[in-house]
Amino acid sequence: MPGHRGGYDKMTVSDAPARPARRRTGLAGNRDFLLLWIGSGFSALGARATSIGYTLLVFWSTGSATAASLVTFAALLPNLVAQLPAGALVDRWNRRTTMLACTVVRVAGVGSVAVVVLLDAVWLPHLMFVAFVEATLGICYTLAERAAVGSVVPRDQLGAATAANESRANAASILGQPAGTVLYSVARFAPFLFATVAHLISLVTLLFMRRDLRAPRAAGAAPGRLLAEIKEGFDFVWGQLYLRRALCLFAASNILFQILGLGLVVLVKERGGEPATVGLLLVVNSVFGMLGAMTSNVYLRRWGIRRMMIGINVGWAVLMPLLVVAPGLIVVSAILALINYGAGIGNVAGMLYLLKTAPDELRGRAGSIFTLLASGANAAGALLAGFLLDHLGIEVALVIVGATMVVIAIFAVLAFGTRAAAEAERAEAAAEAAAEAERLPTPTPADPHPHPRAPAPQRPRPRPRAPRAPRPRAPRPAPPR
Repeated sequence: MPGHRGGYDKMTVSDAPARPARRRTGLAGNRDFLLLWIGSGFSALGARATSIGYTLLVFWSTGSATAASLVTFAALLPNLVAQLPAGALVDRWNRRTTMLACTVVRVAGVGSVAVVVLLDAVWLPHLMFVAFVEATLGICYTLAERAAVGSVVPRDQLGAATAANESRANAASILGQPAGTVLYSVARFAPFLFATVAHLISLVTLLFMRRDLRAPRAAGAAPGRLLAEIKEGFDFVWGQLYLRRALCLFAASNILFQILGLGLVVLVKERGGEPATVGLLLVVNSVFGMLGAMTSNVYLRRWGIRRMMIGINVGWAVLMPLLVVAPGLIVVSAILALINYGAGIGNVAGMLYLLKTAPDELRGRAGSIFTLLASGANAAGALLAGFLLDHLGIEVALVIVGATMVVIAIFAVLAFGTRAAAEAERAEAAAEAAAEAERLPTPTPADPHPHPRAPAPQRPRPRPRAPRAPRPRAPRPAPPR
């Protein structure tokens, strides 16, 4: 397995070992990608429905906010403790088998919650255990699904596939929690029954997939120790200069987004809004995030990842300080919508950059490190948001957010706007073009034309007719004299 590689002249690594040639079709005609996309969408929708279902069930059953927070803590804990081992195990195991096993156990776990709620036998430790296991398996499923995209999609379609996946995630955020709330109002067990059916649909789509999703491994190589494989993932990520810089940018901006998320609630309350207004603004932000993901491929084709990293951070540096002087909630919502539109584009750019940079056998570990940094940044941002808003007020907190975003944007320009970064991007494009040319069929010496044109059918020539013998003529009578 390759070790870490770094340097200013490398923005990506070489492609994974050659796989059997695939038909060059679009995503709409890619059967395995569609099955993977649909199944993962139902899985995410079910997870979103149960995330709000646990909170409503515990709080309405016990009346204790502490009990509800315990279940939430159990569901969030795997983001910190399960990411790294999950990434290493996903690279070690067959990704399709991993997703199948995770889905089967999630069906059993969430189904058990639906049964105990239906029987009115809710027990808090059982809910905490199921929430922890479901979240852990959800992490494994997501990492395996992200790593498997490169196995079912050609390299030149990774941008479109990543945009489709990010749009699906935003759609699940928009629909999942409202659906869970409505279902709970119908019947307490309904969100968990809905999630069980959603996971069953995901299981069926995985059973119909045909492609081998195992990560490539060198011949004769045996899996090493788990800690050594996790360290190899860290060494790879740290050895990639531009990937390391991109991760720093995402981690820093995620902290600011946590402050903005809590600051939105404070802004709405201070300016006379209602809790329903907060929900409406969150839906609008999710919609614009989905639109950003859906249109990200246009910017990728025109600008490339390097310019997108610069443009998005500079755009945020312009928009975030405007929240300090925004005159009303309508203007605030418009600014936040544009910020989330950029976030949708940036998420696609970040995941695509990770897919293109990490070799196939390291994608699970690289994805887990990426998610761990984002989750750690979210936790730190949530703590920082509470401190700033309680001790300094919303105006000062927004000033700090805007000033920090300007510094992050300057770092983005310095990190990705240099001549070395531009040369590395051109070298990467040339390497991808060369690799694509090698994958195309080449003519053999015996057959100089790889696709000869079929000869036109020839009409049969008419057979030559035998010459006819001359007819004997009767002698003419002599004229009279």
